[in-house]
Amino acid sequence: MIRSIRLLSSAALLAFAASASATSFVVTTDAIVGAIGATSDATSSSTKDDKIVKAARDDAASFVASQGDIRGAHLQAALTHIRAQQPQLQASDMQIAEAILAQ
Repeated sequence: MIRSIRLLSSAALLAFAASASATSFVVTTDAIVGAIGATSDATSSSTKDDKIVKAARDDAASFVASQGDIRGAHLQAALTHIRAQQPQLQASDMQIAEAILAQ
C-alpha cells in the first residue's frame, strides 16, 4: 500500500514538473516573440529593419530543424539586429529562431 502511494505521489510530482516546465517554455517564448514584435514596432519607420527579421524566416527554419547546425547569413543578421535593439533580452539563438518562426 505504501509503495503504491509513493508511486502515485511520484507520478503526480512528475506530471506537475512537466506542466511547470511547459508553462515556463510558453512564457519564455511569448516574451521573446513580444520582444521581437517590439523591435519591429519600434523600428517601423524603417522597413529595412523589418525586412531583416522577415528575411531570416527560412534560415531560422533551417536552424531549428537542424538543431542549430545550419546557421544562415540572414539568421545571423537578424540575431545581431534583435540583440542590438533589445540588449536586455536574455534568449538563446534557438529561442530567437523559434520566435522568428512564431511571428
